[in-house]
Amino acid sequence: MDTTTDLTTADPAEGPAGHDAGTALVVGATGIAGSALSRLLVDQGWQVLGLSRRSASDVPGVEPVQADLTDAAALAAALEGHRPTHVFLTAWARQDTEAENIRVNAAMVRDVLAAVRPAGSVRHVALLTGLKHYLGPFEAYGQGEVPDTPFHEDEERLPYPNFYYAQEDELFAAAGQDGFTWSVHRAHTVIGYALGNAMNMGQTLAAQAAVCRELGRPFVFPGSQTQWDGLTDMTDAGLLAEQMHWAATTPAAADTAFNTANGDVFRWRWLWPRLAARLGVEPEGYADRPRPLEQQMADAGPVWTALAEREGLAEPDLDRVASWWHTDGDLGRDMECLTDLARSRAAGFTGYRSTLQAFLDLFDRLEADRVVPRVD
Repeated sequence: MDTTTDLTTADPAEGPAGHDAGTALVVGATGIAGSALSRLLVDQGWQVLGLSRRSASDVPGVEPVQADLTDAAALAAALEGHRPTHVFLTAWARQDTEAENIRVNAAMVRDVLAAVRPAGSVRHVALLTGLKHYLGPFEAYGQGEVPDTPFHEDEERLPYPNFYYAQEDELFAAAGQDGFTWSVHRAHTVIGYALGNAMNMGQTLAAQAAVCRELGRPFVFPGSQTQWDGLTDMTDAGLLAEQMHWAATTPAAADTAFNTANGDVFRWRWLWPRLAARLGVEPEGYADRPRPLEQQMADAGPVWTALAEREGLAEPDLDRVASWWHTDGDLGRDMECLTDLARSRAAGFTGYRSTLQAFLDLFDRLEADRVVPRVD
């Protein structure tokens, strides 16, 4: 039964039992951000529609909606009859060129919002992007004039085509047409749980450590000296979910872009040995040059397969656990990456996470769910 009709006789901005909730459409519900957001919304009393392409969300209480985000007709068919009050866009699809990133990912935003338009029920749309807003797209990453850190939300766009800008423009156009409010959430590297995710540093480092333990290798920092020595920040998926929920339900946050980070800062030379101690490996820091994981872990696939069989791990395909390329990109940056959080603080969002604790909590869950082997 389509239970979305249960809310249509009352004001859709007010959810069950008078909660400040409604019907949320989470696009990318099985990803790092989407999973954490779905869990928070269910806990807050929302009805949650979890849109994904392949599999249903594992969060209890999420109603699955399956469709290919690159197929406008399939999206329209899958969402017909649903009446979401809030849409949370947390998915993207990596392409070979930025021109293709723009074409595909802008179309996703446009097509999702077109698919929910006939219901006339949407009050707010939240879009998740990231720091490439300030650093440039993959093809021009860190080139030319990059804003000083900490990055502020009111920085001018860089003079390069960027799929984040294209997604924002689709959001703004739909908001002007349909009359909903919006928020944009520019997260730094997100720490969270999701198998098969293209950008997943926490699981990547846990997998790296497991392979290192198996082969008797040190846990080698893969990145640049700038990242090793400089200040940086990160974003816990749970904190990101809290900010997206806050922005969707707080009038002062309407029609605003926000940086999203944990609220603490650190240096990798401080964090790396602490992660290594938890993961049961010998840390080795920056030395002379970056040592990318794509090179370090080039022979890791068969090692992981054997390890998964012996330890009874949930996923024998290492590529669904680790994303070497993404962690190399983040840790290989030869520039400081740090965000200013004053805008959200001034508007009333005071969420905070310890980045170290976010990693430790993730490692505990990965071991409990048999995604990585337990550290003896």
